Parts: sequence; structure tokens; C-alpha cells
Amino acid sequence: QVQLAESGGGLVQAGGSLRLSCAASGRFVSLFVMGWFRQAPGKERDFVAAISRSGGRTVYADSVKGRFTISKDNAENTAYLQMNSLKPSDTAVYYCAATNRYISDYARGTYDYWGQGTQVTVSS
Repeated sequence: QVQLAESGGGLVQAGGSLRLSCAASGRFVSLFVMGWFRQAPGKERDFVAAISRSGGRTVYADSVKGRFTISKDNAENTAYLQMNSLKPSDTAVYYCAATNRYISDYARGTYDYWGQGTQVTVSS
């Protein structure tokens, strides 16, 4: 089992930046593929980014490429999502997720563990 806790959300103006953190407890993040997803009001939850166990492979949704960066600190047992050049369309609840399954498609794979989410609101 692993427990995930997100933090770092908030209200920011368009063009601003936020860094989300996902602290894991119970198991080491080095054993897991870590992902970030988001859900806007009235919409389905969408994939944002993911990072491999070693941190050597990252995958991003087209909508955030070049603006968001996912990383993990295995020593701190924490994953991060650095979000730059934020847009109002990035407004959503952001969820951290983890899986220790072997998945080749990080965007569509099954994640077994989820955090409670953190709200990100971008004003225009």
C-alpha cells in the first residue's frame, strides 16, 4: 500500500506558475510509476504527465508540453509537477497517482493509488 498526499495548489493569474507536490508514504516512489491527472468541473479526469520508476522517462499530454515538468525525488519520496505559463484552461483539481504495474502507456494505464486532489485555479 502507498498513501499519496498532494499539496501546492492555489489561485494564480494567467501566465503564473505553481509547483505541486505529491508526498508518498508506505512505500518508496522509486518502485512506482507516478502520474498527474486533472479534472475540470463537468469533465472527465484527464492525463497530464507521468514519470517512470527511475525518472528517466517522462510523458506529457499535448496540452501541457513545454509548460509543465514532472519530476521525482526518490530520496524525499516525493513527486512534483512544475507548472509554468498557466492558462485559465488549466483550472482543475489535480490528482497524483501511482502504480507498480508494468504499463507501457502511461496515459491510459491503470493506476492503483490516488491522492485526494488539490485545486488549481487560474484567473484570466
